[in-house]
Amino acid sequence: MNDSGKLMHINLFIFGCGHHRAAWRHPMSSVERLGDIAYYEELAQTAERGKLDAVFFADGQSADNVADGPRWFLEPLTALAAMSRATRHIGLISTVSSTFYTPFHAARLVASLDHISRGRMGWNVVTSMFDAEARNHNFDAMPDHAWRYARAEEFVDTVLRLWDSWTDDALELDRKGVYARSDKVHAIHHKGEHFRVDGPLTVPRPPQGHPVLFQAGASEQGRDLAARRAEAIYAVAYDLAAAQEYYCDIKARVRAAGRRDPVPIMPGLVTYIGSTQDEARAKQRELDELLPAPDALRQLSMYIGRDCTCWDLDAPVPALMPLEEFVGPKGRYATVLRIIETEKPTLRQLLGRLAAGGGHCTMIGTPETIADEMERWWRNEAADGFNLMPPSLPGGIEDFVDQVVPLLQKRGLFRRDYETTSLREHLGLTRPSAN
Repeated sequence: MNDSGKLMHINLFIFGCGHHRAAWRHPMSSVERLGDIAYYEELAQTAERGKLDAVFFADGQSADNVADGPRWFLEPLTALAAMSRATRHIGLISTVSSTFYTPFHAARLVASLDHISRGRMGWNVVTSMFDAEARNHNFDAMPDHAWRYARAEEFVDTVLRLWDSWTDDALELDRKGVYARSDKVHAIHHKGEHFRVDGPLTVPRPPQGHPVLFQAGASEQGRDLAARRAEAIYAVAYDLAAAQEYYCDIKARVRAAGRRDPVPIMPGLVTYIGSTQDEARAKQRELDELLPAPDALRQLSMYIGRDCTCWDLDAPVPALMPLEEFVGPKGRYATVLRIIETEKPTLRQLLGRLAAGGGHCTMIGTPETIADEMERWWRNEAADGFNLMPPSLPGGIEDFVDQVVPLLQKRGLFRRDYETTSLREHLGLTRPSAN
């Protein structure tokens, strides 16, 4: 059980018009505003009104089938720069690909944003996934899993050393002659398997020391890296049992690594909120009915690494390969396997289940029942908080902030106001010192 003195952590995962693949088709969607920075600023302001820990942007490096609907629009770090000026307290997290970025570039961008936001940045390090992305970055195909994770490890190490290449007190700002003390700014002279970086960084040490490192480790190698290096972890958990297994495993690995910080684990959470259960289910059904089957089948094909566009929609899902043989993103694939095993759906039913959030936990009900279930996960070693994935935006986050957050606050599970100023402090993490 979570310690009674700790509070739940909640992020808003911003994704286009919402995480349901058909959300953009809804008459009330904001699809016309996806290039308007004010739309994202308003989402961040709503999340800040709810006292959430952070907003999070994922990122992708290929356009996919543009007819299916929007996936990526504004580049996340650019958007977060503007959103930082429209907010005061909430954390700001962006995905950074260790496969396609270089350490110096990433360190400079994220450090700059930590200064701009006065200590509210986080970076979600991913190894990227798809060949279509790789072919936009000078690769013929995506490098193998082991190569990507070895590069990620070296990438993280190098970025952290660049942030530490300036001490906290390096800036002298003496107008008579000394801007910064040269003995407190040093080169790192890194030369590894994947990167050569001399340093030092061109940006003084970030306000947080290190912007908060998020990861989402699902494979054995990913779990190991996340447990050793991540300061907060995103997870895919279809149900309480799956969440508890992951939580227990990661916490054990964190302890084995000799780490003391809490390393909060935050599974993705899709919520449909209504004044009654029937009203909530009607909201889900309304979005599901907007999803064309061909689009959903293409999405499923991407998840499972097989062409399923000719499968019978009303027949049981054909047998899929075992998890250990699958070479794509293992966390999402494991979730698909679990849904099939547990619910034994037809293909049509599986498509509906995956339409929002790709198999993340989905809670459908009244504000009270959703708060109850979130509390149950939080109290039973399944989650330290949640990464909210509203099926539609802005309505989904407005419903959550206005109806669920007050219940969590009344139960003493969530902050009533911000008492800290940095994302690191929001999450209960210590500030690292520069070596």
